[in-house]
Amino acid sequence: MRYHPKIIYDFFRKYIEIIYDFVYDKNMKKNIMSKTHYAYNFMRTGILNGTFGPGQRIVIDQIAKELGLSIIPVREAIRQLESEGLIQYKPYSGAIVSTINETEYVDTLSVLAILEGYATALSAAHITPDEISELERLNEQMKEALLAFEFEAFGELNREFHCVIYRKCDNQYLKEEIKKVMGKMDTLRRSAFTFVPQRAHNSVEEHARIIQMLKEGALFEDIEKMARQHKLNTASALRNRKASLFATKKNPF
Repeated sequence: MRYHPKIIYDFFRKYIEIIYDFVYDKNMKKNIMSKTHYAYNFMRTGILNGTFGPGQRIVIDQIAKELGLSIIPVREAIRQLESEGLIQYKPYSGAIVSTINETEYVDTLSVLAILEGYATALSAAHITPDEISELERLNEQMKEALLAFEFEAFGELNREFHCVIYRKCDNQYLKEEIKKVMGKMDTLRRSAFTFVPQRAHNSVEEHARIIQMLKEGALFEDIEKMARQHKLNTASALRNRKASLFATKKNPF
Protein backbone atom coordinates (compact mmCIF):
# COMPACT_ATOMS: atom_id res chain seq x y z
CA MET A 1 0.00 0.00 0.00
CA ARG A 2 1.33 3.45 -0.92
CA TYR A 3 0.67 6.60 1.05
CA HIS A 4 0.30 10.01 -0.44
CA PRO A 5 3.47 12.12 0.15
CA LYS A 6 1.41 14.79 1.93
CA ILE A 7 0.09 12.20 4.41
CA ILE A 8 3.63 11.03 5.15
CA TYR A 9 4.81 14.64 5.51
CA ASP A 10 1.97 15.54 7.90
CA PHE A 11 2.61 12.41 9.96
CA PHE A 12 6.31 13.15 10.49
CA ARG A 13 5.66 16.84 11.13
CA LYS A 14 3.16 15.97 13.85
CA TYR A 15 5.58 13.39 15.30
CA ILE A 16 8.39 15.96 15.45
CA GLU A 17 6.07 18.51 17.07
CA ILE A 18 5.11 16.01 19.79
CA ILE A 19 8.75 15.18 20.52
CA TYR A 20 9.68 18.87 20.56
CA ASP A 21 6.83 19.76 22.90
CA PHE A 22 7.78 16.91 25.25
CA VAL A 23 11.44 17.91 25.40
CA TYR A 24 10.62 21.62 25.67
CA ASP A 25 8.10 21.02 28.43
CA LYS A 26 10.56 18.83 30.34
CA ASN A 27 13.35 21.40 30.04
CA MET A 28 10.99 24.20 30.98
CA LYS A 29 9.94 22.38 34.17
CA LYS A 30 13.57 21.72 35.01
CA ASN A 31 14.38 25.38 34.41
CA ILE A 32 11.52 26.51 36.65
CA MET A 33 12.71 24.16 39.41
CA SER A 34 16.25 25.56 39.30
CA LYS A 35 14.88 29.11 39.40
CA THR A 36 12.66 28.18 42.34
CA HIS A 37 15.70 26.84 44.18
CA TYR A 38 17.54 30.10 43.44
CA ALA A 39 14.67 32.21 44.77
CA TYR A 40 14.32 29.90 47.79
CA ASN A 41 17.99 30.21 48.73
CA PHE A 42 17.91 33.99 48.26
CA MET A 43 14.91 34.51 50.55
CA ARG A 44 15.91 31.91 53.15
CA THR A 45 19.38 33.43 53.49
CA GLY A 46 17.82 36.90 53.76
CA ILE A 47 15.48 35.77 56.53
CA LEU A 48 18.19 34.04 58.55
CA ASN A 49 20.74 36.86 58.28
CA GLY A 50 18.18 39.56 59.10
CA THR A 51 17.89 41.20 55.68
CA PHE A 52 14.20 40.36 55.84
CA GLY A 53 13.12 41.11 59.40
CA PRO A 54 10.32 39.43 61.39
CA GLY A 55 6.94 40.69 60.23
CA GLN A 56 8.36 42.19 57.03
CA ARG A 57 6.15 41.81 53.97
CA ILE A 58 7.55 39.74 51.12
CA VAL A 59 6.68 41.54 47.87
CA ILE A 60 6.69 38.89 45.15
CA ASP A 61 6.97 41.30 42.21
CA GLN A 62 9.86 43.13 43.84
CA ILE A 63 11.86 39.96 44.53
CA ALA A 64 11.14 38.60 41.06
CA LYS A 65 12.44 41.83 39.54
CA GLU A 66 15.53 41.86 41.77
CA LEU A 67 16.39 38.29 40.81
CA GLY A 68 15.46 38.67 37.16
CA LEU A 69 12.78 35.98 37.42
CA SER A 70 9.10 35.63 36.71
CA ILE A 71 6.74 35.51 39.68
CA ILE A 72 6.09 31.74 39.25
CA PRO A 73 9.35 30.41 40.81
CA VAL A 74 9.21 33.10 43.52
CA ARG A 75 5.70 32.01 44.52
CA GLU A 76 6.80 28.37 44.61
CA ALA A 77 9.80 29.29 46.77
CA ILE A 78 7.50 31.16 49.17
CA ARG A 79 5.32 28.05 49.48
CA GLN A 80 8.39 26.03 50.45
CA LEU A 81 9.44 28.60 53.04
CA GLU A 82 5.90 28.67 54.41
CA SER A 83 5.98 24.88 54.87
CA GLU A 84 9.20 25.33 56.89
CA GLY A 85 7.63 27.98 59.11
CA LEU A 86 9.86 30.83 57.92
CA ILE A 87 7.05 32.64 56.10
CA GLN A 88 3.38 32.96 56.95
CA TYR A 89 0.35 34.45 55.20
CA LYS A 90 -1.70 37.12 56.94
CA PRO A 91 -4.98 38.68 55.78
CA TYR A 92 -4.53 41.97 53.92
CA SER A 93 -0.73 41.63 54.15
CA GLY A 94 0.09 38.55 52.12
CA ALA A 95 3.36 36.74 52.72
CA ILE A 96 5.38 38.02 55.67
CA VAL A 97 8.45 36.79 57.54
CA SER A 98 7.31 34.74 60.53
CA THR A 99 7.68 36.32 63.94
CA ILE A 100 8.48 34.47 67.14
CA ASN A 101 8.91 35.82 70.66
CA GLU A 102 10.72 34.22 73.59
CA THR A 103 7.58 32.52 74.90
CA GLU A 104 6.91 30.98 71.50
CA TYR A 105 10.56 29.97 71.28
CA VAL A 106 10.36 28.09 74.57
CA ASP A 107 7.09 26.43 73.59
CA THR A 108 8.55 25.42 70.23
CA LEU A 109 11.67 24.09 71.94
CA SER A 110 9.47 21.94 74.18
CA VAL A 111 7.82 20.42 71.11
CA LEU A 112 11.25 19.83 69.57
CA ALA A 113 12.28 18.01 72.77
CA ILE A 114 9.57 15.41 72.23
CA LEU A 115 10.32 15.00 68.53
CA GLU A 116 14.10 14.85 68.91
CA GLY A 117 13.89 12.54 71.90
CA TYR A 118 11.98 9.96 69.88
CA ALA A 119 14.14 10.51 66.77
CA THR A 120 17.33 10.02 68.79
CA ALA A 121 16.05 6.75 70.22
CA LEU A 122 15.04 5.53 66.75
CA SER A 123 18.44 6.53 65.37
CA ALA A 124 20.45 4.78 68.08
CA ALA A 125 20.42 1.37 66.39
CA HIS A 126 21.79 2.85 63.16
CA ILE A 127 24.58 5.06 64.52
CA THR A 128 28.01 3.91 63.27
CA PRO A 129 31.40 4.17 65.04
CA ASP A 130 32.39 6.90 62.56
CA GLU A 131 29.32 8.92 63.53
CA ILE A 132 30.10 8.44 67.22
CA SER A 133 33.55 9.90 66.48
CA GLU A 134 31.91 12.81 64.66
CA LEU A 135 29.67 13.50 67.65
CA GLU A 136 32.71 13.50 69.96
CA ARG A 137 34.53 15.88 67.63
CA LEU A 138 31.57 18.27 67.51
CA ASN A 139 31.22 18.21 71.29
CA GLU A 140 34.92 19.08 71.65
CA GLN A 141 34.47 21.97 69.22
CA MET A 142 31.55 23.16 71.33
CA LYS A 143 33.83 23.21 74.38
CA GLU A 144 36.32 25.34 72.44
CA ALA A 145 33.59 27.73 71.28
CA LEU A 146 32.40 28.02 74.87
CA LEU A 147 35.88 28.90 76.14
CA ALA A 148 36.09 31.59 73.45
CA PHE A 149 32.60 32.92 74.38
CA GLU A 150 31.45 32.29 70.81
CA PHE A 151 27.84 31.45 71.60
CA GLU A 152 26.57 31.81 68.04
CA ALA A 153 29.16 29.26 66.86
CA PHE A 154 28.27 27.09 69.85
CA GLY A 155 24.63 27.13 68.77
CA GLU A 156 25.49 26.11 65.21
CA LEU A 157 27.66 23.23 66.43
CA ASN A 158 24.90 22.18 68.81
CA ARG A 159 22.43 22.01 65.95
CA GLU A 160 24.87 20.03 63.82
CA PHE A 161 25.42 17.62 66.72
CA HIS A 162 21.75 16.74 66.90
CA CYS A 163 21.39 16.60 63.10
CA VAL A 164 24.14 13.97 62.93
CA ILE A 165 22.03 11.80 65.22
CA TYR A 166 18.52 12.20 63.88
CA ARG A 167 19.48 12.02 60.20
CA LYS A 168 19.92 8.28 60.91
CA CYS A 169 16.27 8.08 61.91
CA ASP A 170 14.31 5.89 59.49
CA ASN A 171 11.04 7.76 60.08
CA GLN A 172 11.00 10.30 57.24
CA TYR A 173 7.83 12.03 58.46
CA LEU A 174 9.39 12.59 61.88
CA LYS A 175 12.51 14.09 60.29
CA GLU A 176 10.37 16.46 58.19
CA GLU A 177 8.50 17.62 61.29
CA ILE A 178 11.79 18.29 63.10
CA LYS A 179 12.98 20.29 60.11
CA LYS A 180 9.81 22.40 60.17
CA VAL A 181 10.10 23.10 63.90
CA MET A 182 13.77 24.02 63.53
CA GLY A 183 12.83 26.31 60.66
CA LYS A 184 10.36 28.16 62.87
CA MET A 185 12.99 28.54 65.59
CA ASP A 186 15.44 29.89 63.01
CA THR A 187 13.34 33.04 62.72
CA LEU A 188 14.71 34.12 66.10
CA ARG A 189 18.12 33.92 64.38
CA ARG A 190 19.99 33.73 67.66
CA SER A 191 21.13 30.74 69.67
CA ALA A 192 19.32 30.11 72.94
CA PHE A 193 22.76 29.94 74.56
CA THR A 194 23.21 33.65 73.80
CA PHE A 195 20.46 34.30 76.35
CA VAL A 196 21.46 31.61 78.87
CA PRO A 197 25.23 31.09 78.44
CA GLN A 198 25.48 29.18 81.74
CA ARG A 199 23.26 26.49 80.22
CA ALA A 200 25.93 25.76 77.58
CA HIS A 201 28.25 24.06 80.12
CA ASN A 202 25.56 21.60 81.17
CA SER A 203 24.61 21.00 77.55
CA VAL A 204 28.12 19.78 76.70
CA GLU A 205 28.07 17.40 79.68
CA GLU A 206 24.67 16.05 78.63
CA HIS A 207 25.98 15.51 75.10
CA ALA A 208 28.78 13.40 76.54
CA ARG A 209 26.21 11.27 78.38
CA ILE A 210 24.14 10.83 75.22
CA ILE A 211 27.26 9.76 73.31
CA GLN A 212 28.10 7.24 76.03
CA MET A 213 24.58 5.82 75.93
CA LEU A 214 24.80 5.43 72.14
CA LYS A 215 28.16 3.68 72.51
CA GLU A 216 26.82 1.26 75.11
CA GLY A 217 23.60 0.52 73.23
CA ALA A 218 21.38 1.74 76.06
CA LEU A 219 17.67 0.92 76.15
CA PHE A 220 15.36 2.75 73.72
CA GLU A 221 13.35 4.28 76.58
CA ASP A 222 16.45 5.53 78.40
CA ILE A 223 17.89 7.19 75.29
CA GLU A 224 14.56 8.83 74.46
CA LYS A 225 14.18 10.14 78.02
CA MET A 226 17.73 11.51 78.12
CA ALA A 227 17.51 13.23 74.72
CA ARG A 228 14.09 14.69 75.53
CA GLN A 229 15.18 15.97 78.95
CA HIS A 230 18.31 17.48 77.38
CA LYS A 231 16.17 19.83 75.29
CA LEU A 232 13.67 20.47 78.08
CA ASN A 233 16.54 21.61 80.32
CA THR A 234 17.31 24.39 77.84
CA ALA A 235 13.62 25.34 77.74
CA SER A 236 13.57 25.47 81.56
CA ALA A 237 16.67 27.67 81.61
CA LEU A 238 14.98 30.13 79.24
CA ARG A 239 11.80 30.14 81.34
CA ASN A 240 13.79 30.81 84.51
CA ARG A 241 15.62 33.64 82.75
CA LYS A 242 12.33 35.24 81.74
CA ALA A 243 10.92 34.89 85.27
CA SER A 244 14.09 36.40 86.72
CA LEU A 245 13.92 39.39 84.38
CA PHE A 246 10.25 39.92 85.27
CA ALA A 247 11.05 39.79 89.00
CA THR A 248 13.89 42.30 88.55
CA LYS A 249 11.57 44.74 86.78
CA LYS A 250 9.01 44.42 89.59
CA ASN A 251 11.65 44.84 92.32
CA PRO A 252 14.57 46.80 90.82
CA PHE A 253 16.15 47.24 94.27
